[in-house]
Amino acid sequence: MLKHRGFPGRLPGTDLQFTIRRANPKGVTPLTRRERFRDRKAVDRKADELFLLALWEHFGEDPFERGNLDAGRLSWLFGREVLPAEDPFDPESYEALLVLDPAAIQASFPDVIDEGSA
Repeated sequence: MLKHRGFPGRLPGTDLQFTIRRANPKGVTPLTRRERFRDRKAVDRKADELFLLALWEHFGEDPFERGNLDAGRLSWLFGREVLPAEDPFDPESYEALLVLDPAAIQASFPDVIDEGSA
């Protein structure tokens, strides 16, 4: 499992994690598309935004390996802002390649690309 050095481990001041420390011995947690409802907590929305900002600053529009990125946090963005970069895509692989969709990011989180470019 690739560890993304320099990537933030969690949302500061919370227990919401962005990365995992080690591979799950019971098997890889699959990436699934989670619905984001309007009544989500503000801290969850902020976590999505900051996680996406960190992804944009680290990888930009280039494909990247899932590695030690948290499956739960990725799943909130998967299928919209974060897309599979390979076909066939294995959602249960730490080596799976992902890519960011700038148009979807701009529509859902307009400040992310502006902040990441500054």
